[in-house]
Amino acid sequence: MNTSLRSTLALLLGISAAAAALPAAAQQDAPELSAAQHAAFQSCLRRLPQEAAFRSVRAATFAQHLAAVESDASVLAMLGKQPEFTMYPWDYIAMLVDEERVADARAALTQWQGELQRIQARYGVPAHIVVAVWGVESNFGQNLGARPLLRSLATLSCLGRRQSYFRGELAAALRIVQDGHIAAHRMTGSWAGAFGQTQFMPSTFLRLAVDFDGDGRRDIVDSVPDALASTARFLQAAKWQAGQPWGYEVRLPAGFDTSAAGRRNKRSIASWRAAGVTLADGAPLPADLPQAALLLPAQKYGAGPAFLVGRNFDAIYSYNASENYALAIAHLSDLAAGRSASTDFAAPWPTQDPGLSRAQRRQLQILLLARGHDIGAADGAIGEKTRAAIRAEQHRLGHKADGRPGQRILRALQGEGLGE
Repeated sequence: MNTSLRSTLALLLGISAAAAALPAAAQQDAPELSAAQHAAFQSCLRRLPQEAAFRSVRAATFAQHLAAVESDASVLAMLGKQPEFTMYPWDYIAMLVDEERVADARAALTQWQGELQRIQARYGVPAHIVVAVWGVESNFGQNLGARPLLRSLATLSCLGRRQSYFRGELAAALRIVQDGHIAAHRMTGSWAGAFGQTQFMPSTFLRLAVDFDGDGRRDIVDSVPDALASTARFLQAAKWQAGQPWGYEVRLPAGFDTSAAGRRNKRSIASWRAAGVTLADGAPLPADLPQAALLLPAQKYGAGPAFLVGRNFDAIYSYNASENYALAIAHLSDLAAGRSASTDFAAPWPTQDPGLSRAQRRQLQILLLARGHDIGAADGAIGEKTRAAIRAEQHRLGHKADGRPGQRILRALQGEGLGE
């Protein structure tokens, strides 16, 4: 499989499974449905069993799990607001690839070494890649998403855009419960319907999830082996090339023409060498990629890091159609495997105000709380209350009041000495 339905939807709507790795506080509250919307929702639910997508769902399953389901207006507000599409790349990478997550990834590689070795032998996907997906998608199982999946998918099936797509996902979710793989109360996840340790959409689960622990159920929620093996199978189906790297950071020669940059514009390594491209440290390009494309994630903002990416980067991209997302997975995997020594890339991002790690985001919130801002817990989740508090402090300090959590506002508040 080159591109899953989940990735296709991400292209259309900006949906991300990685959003499930963000705490719920980062999401905005939405108003309740109007009376007309509520009536439309109830009418839609009554009609769903007659649709073709639900032919394999028994009436008893429908009655048990959807007859009394309530709508969730907040999922409608989330469409098109996913961080990998709306954040600066340096903010997104800093949030997902920090020292905490690297340490946890290395610990996971040790803890699950036996299972990961067997998974790699069966599917050809390296352990550090699988663990990096796990870390970004659910913080190694610590954040599976709290939204009841059937409620979210029922709402999206009847209201908003792309209802036909979500009806297919709702039918698939009901099949998962009906077939006894995962109980309905354990089916919680992101607002868009991704669930489990590595955040599969229900239709992806039905196609690709595996029972790796041998208990007779495919369970990516409570079985780490099932979740990790299912992820490896997904990447294998996305044409992962065993023995090839995802790519590497590179250095471009002065005056290099970047007009041909783009993930799809692959060339031979020999042609990149001939153009003067080297590894970031100046060493010659290795010969372990038959073809590679030039990726410039911050090109529209100026310069920044440059990468040559191969077919395996595309496989990661197919998990969630965002180049920032794929780069976060790739970078975390290198750090987990010890192939990179720093969470920073060799080339700096084109900004004077770099992004914050999760620990720094928590510290920023502590400083805001000390100044009397009612933002809730200092959990690293940057929701509307935190952004409003940041804007207030930026305005007081004479900074651009955009509500963005960056190094500049953190250093300014640290310099005032409160909350430390």
